[in-house]
Amino acid sequence: MTTPTIATPVVPADARRSPAHLGRLDAVGYLICLGGIVRRELLRFFNQKERFFSALVRPLVWLFIFAAGFRNTLGVSIEPPYQTYVLYEVYVVPGLAVMIQLFNGMQSSLSMVYDREVGSMKVLLTSPYPRWLLLLAKLVAGVSVSVVQAYAFLAVAWFWETDIPPVGYLAALPAFLAAGLMLGAIGLFLSSLVRQLENFASVMNFVIFPMFFASSALYPLWRIRESSETLYWICECNPFTHAVQLVRFALYGQFEPLACAVVVGTTLTFFSLAVIAYDPGRGIMARRGGPAGDNP
Repeated sequence: MTTPTIATPVVPADARRSPAHLGRLDAVGYLICLGGIVRRELLRFFNQKERFFSALVRPLVWLFIFAAGFRNTLGVSIEPPYQTYVLYEVYVVPGLAVMIQLFNGMQSSLSMVYDREVGSMKVLLTSPYPRWLLLLAKLVAGVSVSVVQAYAFLAVAWFWETDIPPVGYLAALPAFLAAGLMLGAIGLFLSSLVRQLENFASVMNFVIFPMFFASSALYPLWRIRESSETLYWICECNPFTHAVQLVRFALYGQFEPLACAVVVGTTLTFFSLAVIAYDPGRGIMARRGGPAGDNP
């Protein structure tokens, strides 16, 4: 008796692939991954309203209290992009807005350290998506949050008669995006150097405050040069200085090419270093035994 043969159905090649293009690694899949990470970060930000208000407290205190006290002491003479003498509170507004992005970039890096150890990034870093895409998505998400915070500060500062032309708010958007990308890229690279979450706060104290105070955010560089030539060149070499200048000129409808070149170059350099550091085959993560930073 002959055993009946059961015909095996022919499965098309497309059907043998992952269902519904799960984890697709084409352009659409990259956009889905990018949008998902950005959406998650924005939802986290809007659900944590205290984070939004706490980000505004520091620059507003400096604007309303310190700037008022230093108004007659630290008046700024005529220098680009200003066409006349300006009060101290007018001068510090661009620097305080970028300061929000500085602190947000470091806070985003702090969350990266946490997510890398026990959060969602620990899973994402083991996915088939390239590391540069995951890090870029995290960077774009952080920049989106920082730009919202910076414009919220500018909206409050408008009542303080900061004399920013209306077109300047729109012209400054690319500058804020560039500054946010640069500061976020620096934070991403720093997060790759920190092995444990507890060590991140001490590292930030040696990064945030020197970058902020050794810059043109609170005082023009010519005043620093009058007191110390060495400190002046330190401020000139500080990329945060050029981020502030890029935003300052943009708010008044002008473009600062040197500042733009420094910001773009710093962004590409630190983002490339972060991608290498997070590469499990050749970066710092390889020497630590994985994305969580644990030794094998």
